[in-house]
Amino acid sequence: MEYSIKTSKPQEFINITGIVNKAVKESGVRDGIAIVFVPHTTAGVTINENSDPDVVKDILSALNKTYPENNGYLHIEGNSHAHIKASLMGNSSTVIIENGELKMGIWQGIYFCEFDGPRNRKVYIKIMKDNA
Repeated sequence: MEYSIKTSKPQEFINITGIVNKAVKESGVRDGIAIVFVPHTTAGVTINENSDPDVVKDILSALNKTYPENNGYLHIEGNSHAHIKASLMGNSSTVIIENGELKMGIWQGIYFCEFDGPRNRKVYIKIMKDNA
């Protein structure tokens, strides 16, 4: 399943847990896995706390301190910082599906991570049923 994400800032985390939950429900799979894949080199996906929005702000702040936008990078497009951050976050996350629900911690959410926006992005979600 392909989903469109419209980002509105140069860097932001967008909670996509609801989109993944919807994909699970629509699939009818009771037990299996959900794979969330981001097909971009300057965006990623991560699972982290979804209760306190300051956690996301702190993550972005730490990434920007460690990998600032202008740091003498050689890449001509000027977005090396975004490539580095996307590589650190990763381009996929896998979540267990149990009894038709994502098996996640109470404070966890799935985030699309934009590092070179704003842009129109895509997220692919693959739901796989257990064969056991």
